[in-house]
Amino acid sequence: MNQFEGKVAVITGGASGFGREFARIGASLGMRLVLADVQQDVLDATVSEFEARGTPVIGVRTDVSRAADMQALADATLAAFGEVHLLFNNAGVGAGGLIWETSERDWDWVLGVNLHGVIHGVRIFTPLMLAAAAKDPAYRGHIVNTASMAGLVNAPTMGVYNVSKHAVVSLSETLYQDLGLVTDQVHCSVLCPFFVPTGISQSHRNRPRDAAGDEGLTASQRLARAQAEKAVSSGKVSAEEVAQRTFAAIREESFYIYSHPQALDSVRQRMEAIVGARNPADPFAGKPDVRAALVRALRG
Repeated sequence: MNQFEGKVAVITGGASGFGREFARIGASLGMRLVLADVQQDVLDATVSEFEARGTPVIGVRTDVSRAADMQALADATLAAFGEVHLLFNNAGVGAGGLIWETSERDWDWVLGVNLHGVIHGVRIFTPLMLAAAAKDPAYRGHIVNTASMAGLVNAPTMGVYNVSKHAVVSLSETLYQDLGLVTDQVHCSVLCPFFVPTGISQSHRNRPRDAAGDEGLTASQRLARAQAEKAVSSGKVSAEEVAQRTFAAIREESFYIYSHPQALDSVRQRMEAIVGARNPADPFAGKPDVRAALVRALRG
């Protein structure tokens, strides 16, 4: 897909982070935008930003974990613009801590947003794109699912997040194969960023009220949050750069998109351990002081 002017982009998590940068690039290319986000005030501000530029845009408050909300997003998209060409299943949240300390509600929250949000997007929007392709041989569509490097490796104290992102990678690889069986006009990619300064480390601000509050966090969960905030805020690759790489991948119909290709060495080590039937490698092998500090913190 290399023609964007006048095309329609639907972006979940569209009011901040990667989503807002996808929208900015799309607007600069002359696209029409549908921005979905669960945080109404931030969504309104972002929509106003694009309206001021003269970009055709609508904002739809959407909890991607809810199938009804995602169906309403699709309905609003068709009502406003009649079609969709780019779908960014991008909304995501983060949580951490020792995996057995993750509450049932936090499992539901993280998997609901990170995994079921993508499931709903693929299930609801792909048929619309395939129908458009069947009607018009010139139609081109593309789906980008935001996973993470955490979908390719398994760092400790990130269990619920790792699980959700591994599932998104699997879903996306299967989507790639399934699309190839039925069409040459709709493609997909999976975005696997490493630590990039976005709002993901502050996603607990949108945790449902009936999920565990801050006062209920365990020591490992507090430690995981502090580590995530430090790693994300210190990231050297910007969300804008990642968005640019994503649009380049869409043009080239490339499937895997990485923010930090150098981080793939950990993926290689994991794959070699799997093929060689070896125990998982120590993620802190090159940083024993970090491991020692974690052990001290967790063992008290």
